[in-house]
Amino acid sequence: MALRVDMDALPVEERTGLDYASTVQGLMHACGHDLHTGVGLGVAWLLSAVARRHPEHLRTRVRLLFQPAEETAQGAAWMKAEGATDGVDALFGLHVFPSIPVGCIGVRSGSLTAAAGELEVEVLGEGGHGARPHQSTDAIWIAARVVSGLQEAISRRLDALHPVVVSFGRIEGGKAFNVIADHVRLLGTVRCLDNDVHAQLPGWIEETVHALCRGHGGEARVRYRCISPPVQNDPALTQLVAAAGCELLGSERVLWLEQPSLGAEDFAELLDGTRGTMFRLGVAGPQGCTPLHSNTFAPDEGALAVGVRVLTLSLLRWMEQPR
Repeated sequence: MALRVDMDALPVEERTGLDYASTVQGLMHACGHDLHTGVGLGVAWLLSAVARRHPEHLRTRVRLLFQPAEETAQGAAWMKAEGATDGVDALFGLHVFPSIPVGCIGVRSGSLTAAAGELEVEVLGEGGHGARPHQSTDAIWIAARVVSGLQEAISRRLDALHPVVVSFGRIEGGKAFNVIADHVRLLGTVRCLDNDVHAQLPGWIEETVHALCRGHGGEARVRYRCISPPVQNDPALTQLVAAAGCELLGSERVLWLEQPSLGAEDFAELLDGTRGTMFRLGVAGPQGCTPLHSNTFAPDEGALAVGVRVLTLSLLRWMEQPR
């Protein structure tokens, strides 16, 4: 069996004001990676104590996977390629969740997270003088049409029962205030819950972007990279984690999540050929918690002990099951 925790950071300037805030300018743990790693170390410490005092309770080997590069969705694939999950019969993981109070966990069988893709669009126009836009092809104007037009096309051309999210997080273009830009680069992310829809999205997006650009006199280059499939939680392992949570925290603190998240997790890569489950760890303190990837994200440290205890008991309970 194995436990996976992820190590990474984000290009975000931390504004929490905490004593232990990031000391690296422009980088912070805005998605709970430091807490995940701390939980993994805590589980390792408890299991080592069990091994020393009650070795009869450790009935199988436990592999601890400290995975890098989760935010770029590369680390899990690297580790899998190196054999990190070879011979693993059950895989466990967790992720902080700012909408769940500290002291609680969230569990869900089946689909937990979305499939994700990385989208790059280059809009190609023709430069000119800012005073005479009619003599040029304004790539910035066309790029704006691409951003809004994709959102409109999603609502009109895709099935609303299978939600799709396209969000652009970076736009680059132009060289001077009075020169019409001839090139704009858009970088974004694509999310959906349905694998069949996800398989069709690269072609559909490329077709739609080309139509939008050509309709306004420009051209486009579109590149799409599939980042991660959805996380599919094994029902039996999910029930095991829920039971461990009920035993430790009380049933009222184990929340069965009705809906999956459109967030993505490369934990899914490790589940290819391996049963596994990931649960949500509540980190909202009395004053709540700002969203993931926020520069003020500050999870309640009380979640550390909860994560360590629930995961450790889940691993021990799995060892007790007949095989």
